[in-house]
Amino acid sequence: MGRQRSPQPYLFLQKAGLTNRMFSGINFASGASGLLDVTGKELNIVSMSDQIKQFETVCSNLTLVKGQDAAKNMLAKSMIAISVGSNDIFGYFEKRSTVDPLVFIGSLMAAYECHINALYELGARKFGIISVPPIGCCPSQRIYNSTGGCLEIENTFARAFHSSLDALLKKLTSKLSGLKYALGNSYEMTINVINHPKLFNFKSVDTACCGEGLLNAEKTCTPQAKLCSDRDTYLFWDLYHPTQYASELAATTLYNGGPQFVTPINFAQLAAY
Repeated sequence: MGRQRSPQPYLFLQKAGLTNRMFSGINFASGASGLLDVTGKELNIVSMSDQIKQFETVCSNLTLVKGQDAAKNMLAKSMIAISVGSNDIFGYFEKRSTVDPLVFIGSLMAAYECHINALYELGARKFGIISVPPIGCCPSQRIYNSTGGCLEIENTFARAFHSSLDALLKKLTSKLSGLKYALGNSYEMTINVINHPKLFNFKSVDTACCGEGLLNAEKTCTPQAKLCSDRDTYLFWDLYHPTQYASELAATTLYNGGPQFVTPINFAQLAAY
């Protein structure tokens, strides 16, 4: 998008007293959080509901500094990027939930709808949304498959999440005037790499670059962990997360990709709208 760096975190800017810097881009994301407020709660995360409250604080400050009309115009032109849902599904399996899968996915969509509605009410109009990747293919999950392959039950949830989110965004577009979105199909993007690794110069799409044990995924990445020497040839950095090279490929695809990977428009078209 032409920026030299990613937007800085809300809590850092708040603590440093750099509130004016918030108006040129800000990051509210909290690792391990999810759509549901209970997701990641034991890890002292900032829930998505609280992230939106932080956004509301920034909107109020923006209105005070710029005036109501200027703030409204600025928010409408801003792009809200959201990537969430994987941790909710991981939690479902880790807790061995007995909730019906369709009911559970429905609860995630209900939460997503509430969050988007809240952001819309605060003035957001452009949403760049990334769905759930094939989480069953993470090294952390592959170690539970005797063949070292992906856990397909988790991938089934990821596909259901994307199709449900696609339907939800179409519904919201018809209900909320002026709402525009680009939906990145993280599942297809990642599976494409896993199925055709040589096209993208990957040597490994199933092993973590940093870790210990089977697939380098039985322990977390620490200074004492086994570290690969050629990280740009790995899809996964650690048990769960992609390498910087993989993230760059994803960002490029989201920004310039075609309808196989991002619909109904890509992030570049959304940003320019």
